[in-house]
Amino acid sequence: QVQLVESGGGSVQAGGSLRLSCAASGYTYSNYCMGWFRQAPGKEREGVGGIDSDGTTYYADSVKGRFTISKDNAKNTLYLQMNSLKPEDTGMYYCAAGIGPMGWVRIVDSYEYNDWGQGTQVTVSS
Repeated sequence: QVQLVESGGGSVQAGGSLRLSCAASGYTYSNYCMGWFRQAPGKEREGVGGIDSDGTTYYADSVKGRFTISKDNAKNTLYLQMNSLKPEDTGMYYCAAGIGPMGWVRIVDSYEYNDWGQGTQVTVSS
């Protein structure tokens, strides 16, 4: 069974940075797509971006140029480096795993993922 555990969330001021981690276990990592999603209070979960099974990364327009997704296959860990944070980036951040390859449209669609972490909270103050 796939297990995903996020960490690295916290509270920062606007303009600051955070790096989220997602430790994965229970599957053959290279066969999967990994995505990052976030959900603000009262809003639907939205795709931040992901890294496809072929290594291609995709980003939502709202985070492009500020966020970077990477993975360390040796550590089975997915990362989300977040720079120039804005108050609108506030929310619970989740990583997810699904069968790849997906491509842009599917990789930010939460319905494409079977396995989810418990989430880590990110709060950005102005």
